[in-house]
Amino acid sequence: MCKSTDRERLLYLYLSKRTDIFEDRVKLLHVAPEPGLSACFKSSSNIDYLTADISSGAVMVKMDITDINYPDGSFDIIICNHVLERIIDDSKAMRELCRVLKPGGWGILQVPVSLSLEQTFEDFSVTEPAAREEVFEQSDHVRIYAMDYVERLTRSGFTVRLFNWWEDSELVNSDNHYGLLQDESLFLVSKPV
Repeated sequence: MCKSTDRERLLYLYLSKRTDIFEDRVKLLHVAPEPGLSACFKSSSNIDYLTADISSGAVMVKMDITDINYPDGSFDIIICNHVLERIIDDSKAMRELCRVLKPGGWGILQVPVSLSLEQTFEDFSVTEPAAREEVFEQSDHVRIYAMDYVERLTRSGFTVRLFNWWEDSELVNSDNHYGLLQDESLFLVSKPV
């Protein structure tokens, strides 16, 4: 058993089969890094790799993504999985991530998305962990995103494209060999040149 989550497998499959991240010289910011993906990036000598988190001690730098202490255009690639749903001012965080991305750079900014909601649901009056768990299904979440997440990213300066793995002939097979979630799209962002 590989001990990775379905979202980690999806991200790795996309990166290895649809990008040159493991060949090109790149500077990569990985926010709240997943251990398996982090090990892959660390072992790639072409990647200038930086891990960051606001609370974990197992990263290279402590970072609040609403106030990133790096200059404009510092990174070629940003990966930020399942973080923004925990950030009160997610718009500020998205603008900061866009600011530190180089023009022409790209990223993957994954969040859990409810396909049954028309608009993102947030209620900042819910502050207690038990209440957040009841309302948002996790004690550290402050919202449930809907597909208007794309619009939120666009307003922050990104160009957004969805990658639907089930439409990719190389990833689709009759038994879902990789154990991917059927409706999990990757939110691919890029910064205009």
